[in-house]
Amino acid sequence: MPSLKDLRNRIASVKATQKITRAMQMVAAAKLRRAQDAAEAARPYAERMAAVLANIAGAMEGDAPLLMTGTGKDDVHLLVVFTAERGLAGAFNASIVRLAREHGRRLEASGKTVKYMVVGKKGYDLMRRDVGSKIVDRRDLREVRQIGFANADAIGAKVIEMFEAGEFDVATIFFSAFQNVITQVPTAQQVIPAAVASEEGAEAVREAAGGAVYEYEPDPAEILADLIPRNIKIQIFRALLENAASEQGARMSAMDNATRNAGDMINKLSLSYNRQRQAQITTELIEIIAGAEAL
Repeated sequence: MPSLKDLRNRIASVKATQKITRAMQMVAAAKLRRAQDAAEAARPYAERMAAVLANIAGAMEGDAPLLMTGTGKDDVHLLVVFTAERGLAGAFNASIVRLAREHGRRLEASGKTVKYMVVGKKGYDLMRRDVGSKIVDRRDLREVRQIGFANADAIGAKVIEMFEAGEFDVATIFFSAFQNVITQVPTAQQVIPAAVASEEGAEAVREAAGGAVYEYEPDPAEILADLIPRNIKIQIFRALLENAASEQGARMSAMDNATRNAGDMINKLSLSYNRQRQAQITTELIEIIAGAEAL
């Protein structure tokens, strides 16, 4: 049984930890608002960009750009995994990595070759033991205080460069879509070949335009050749923003749980301390009374 001094030290240690977790919860709550606003603001733009590309693709005649049609094969897959640079966010990083691993195993089971690009220190730490030899590129954003389009542009340019060099046939990004503080949904989205041939998206654009018919200048193929790389980078930018909001939401929830657990532990330790102290006082009183009677 621990001594009273050990219990006092343990209570002091847990209280210090509780202060840290409460402070981290407050910091995450402050950052969450800005990250959530950025993620929600990016969604309509990304969705409308995909819809516009669908409309242009529907009007195009002739050969489409390679980024939209693909190589005609799906032998080699590139999985781009977006995670956080820091931990203490519950299962946020592990859930994204788990989804990517499961997707990679299914592809390998069907005879495909799988390569990984990892964005974020925590994702690399979780994946290097299992698929370290298959990680072909790693991106570190620890020095980035606020995610900007320049970060997505660099990642997107690298992915497009690898595709044009023939290093893979299909690219899929993995991130966590933000819903609320409690719910963040691990999501997989194919970006190459660009999934722009959506009838629903094209119909939405036509409805917004009042059913107008457009003539494109230059021709649709040239427009797509310029817009599809930009769309890929926008989808990556959206994934980064969704991840940033999901990370803060997950950390806020995790730190709230840690603060509550620390409070419960302090109560239990305090109860044990008081009981042991009371028992020690009672023992000392009995010894004093017994000694007095012996005299």
